[in-house]
Amino acid sequence: MTTTSSKQQQSRGARRGWLAALVVAAVALMVPLAAQPASAAPVICDQFGSTVSGNVIVQNNRWGSSAQQCIDVQGAGFRITSQQGSTATNGAPLSYPSVVVGCHYTACSPGTNLPKKLNTIGTIPSSITYGYVDGTYDAAYDIWMDPTAKRDGVNQMELMIWFNRHGSISPVGRQVGTTSIGGRSWEVWQGNNGGNDVVSYVAPSPITSWSFDIRPFVNDVDARTQVTQDWYLTSIQAGFEPWNGGTGLSLTNFSASVNNGSGGGGGGGGGTGGQTIVGQGSNRCVDVDAQGTADGTKVQLWDCNGSGAQKWVRDGNRFVNPQSGKCLDVAGGATANGTQVRLWSCNGTGAQAWQVNGNGTITNPQSGKCLDAAGRGTGNGTPLQLWDCYGGGGTQSNQVWSIR
Repeated sequence: MTTTSSKQQQSRGARRGWLAALVVAAVALMVPLAAQPASAAPVICDQFGSTVSGNVIVQNNRWGSSAQQCIDVQGAGFRITSQQGSTATNGAPLSYPSVVVGCHYTACSPGTNLPKKLNTIGTIPSSITYGYVDGTYDAAYDIWMDPTAKRDGVNQMELMIWFNRHGSISPVGRQVGTTSIGGRSWEVWQGNNGGNDVVSYVAPSPITSWSFDIRPFVNDVDARTQVTQDWYLTSIQAGFEPWNGGTGLSLTNFSASVNNGSGGGGGGGGGTGGQTIVGQGSNRCVDVDAQGTADGTKVQLWDCNGSGAQKWVRDGNRFVNPQSGKCLDVAGGATANGTQVRLWSCNGTGAQAWQVNGNGTITNPQSGKCLDAAGRGTGNGTPLQLWDCYGGGGTQSNQVWSIR
């Protein structure tokens, strides 16, 4: 067992937009220290103290508070023995005491095969047991992905799985829908914290112990966002985010491994039939007119009805309609405001590339414009088009979409 004490663990601060400026300054001063041998499982009270325990890193990671927090390392887990801080529940948490498999701010767990490209990963089996007490906190996995094999710094995508939400707290962003993964129901939240995009899956009731496959969650993020199977999984973390209280919280029986495979594709929550794209302003679905399959068929808003005309599969950066086998396409590859969005044979061009953003917008990178319900319409038959993304410092409801 080895121990380290380093500000490299302050990456949790980079994850939260409320303290983004503070974190940028702290990251600039990061100087990782060499691991030193230790003869017994430690109690860690140092703000950014960590230890290698077996094949995981256990970290105190008290990034958002000057108050004391201590953890007693117990194999591939820990117990919080002291947590003296308190902060408002409408802001960031105090810390993220956690276990880590993979690479996190230059520290890589022993024997890890991460970073690893998603299209080379089969299953990602994991097990965990949480022990809960009073206080305000979440118990959550934190899974990081990036377009590059990053071993240091903030990744572009953070996937959180909230096993327990204890108190009046919420994930980053807003709730965009619900889904079913691993035989359980989840609220789905999306947002951006000022440093990276975040997709969070929140259990409606506490989960104490679970053995499950992380891969379907990764697939669902692939289906909802800019993540593709060419991105890299860099680390798997699990722990607690306390706002107040939390002494006595425990994490035990943790394990996680990343198995070789051929990749999983998108749409983990929606199955092989695809998912729907639902407009925030209309609560209607992106629909292929009259169940058409011909090139040039209009794409529009229509009451959600579960038909094949409203199903879409995320394939790389494309949206494919399985019923027709054709793609969501910008007519003629044009970039002007008002250009029709339609169904067309998939051809790999920029006219069929779409990026799903943390704020709920879907953009066409070739044009830099948003998928837009024409005329801010909400009625059945409203056509879809390209239009400048709303420039008022927020979003506009006819340009915000939920993938369900």
